Amino acid sequence: MTSRGTPSRFLRSVLQNGVGRYVCQLKRISIIFSKKSQSSLGVRDFIEEGVVDYAKMNPGTVVYVSPQPCRVPKIVAEYLNGNTKEELITNKTSQQVLEVLTKLTNQSGLDIIRIRKPLHTDSPSIQGQWNPFTNRPPSLGLIRPQNQHAE
Repeated sequence: MTSRGTPSRFLRSVLQNGVGRYVCQLKRISIIFSKKSQSSLGVRDFIEEGVVDYAKMNPGTVVYVSPQPCRVPKIVAEYLNGNTKEELITNKTSQQVLEVLTKLTNQSGLDIIRIRKPLHTDSPSIQGQWNPFTNRPPSLGLIRPQNQHAE
């Protein structure tokens, strides 16, 4: 925690994800809904229409569909780092349920917190950050736009 009262950290990827190849961090998705509840209507439509397409697009994610006598339909996402997230999908349409699933699929499972700096390295350079004018001789002066006088 910082003096602002909000947690923060440096920008980093989960387990160096993307350095070699990308590994989706979502391990398991559970869609919990009621067979009779009016608030689960969009979820039931999504299960009839789009859950098979979602499973084919994300073969590394296990999809569980469990009809239970509940009032509030929800999606429970479990990630490789052990975190779980619940999203309530009460009175959402089939398209909105797909958007929630896509959002959960693209997340890493880490909490969303403030980033301290956009750049960070474990071994910082003593020379500073490179820019286009780093090795430019000062005698050349600044780069200016060309004059466009028609003579």
